[in-house]
Amino acid sequence: MKEKLCTGIATILLFIPWTILPLRTFPWALQSPAAEAIVAGYAIFMLLSGVFSVLAYTKGKVRNRWMQICTVILVLYAAFGLAALAMMQWP
Repeated sequence: MKEKLCTGIATILLFIPWTILPLRTFPWALQSPAAEAIVAGYAIFMLLSGVFSVLAYTKGKVRNRWMQICTVILVLYAAFGLAALAMMQWP
């Protein structure tokens, strides 16, 4: 049960960062205060998704093939999220 639950959560977490694309089609999402908040929120979410997948894989011992694929992709997302946060200019 734990294996299916963690794998399902990791699968859902794969697709959530892509929801930024339709969100950024709105004019208000491209303006300065909202744009930084949206990017920072998605970057933090991507970092937390990577941490979840690594912890589920290592500590939770959820080691099926699909979870391995999800973990690799979510760790890449986490790296890009960290890069996005590092490039942001904080006041």
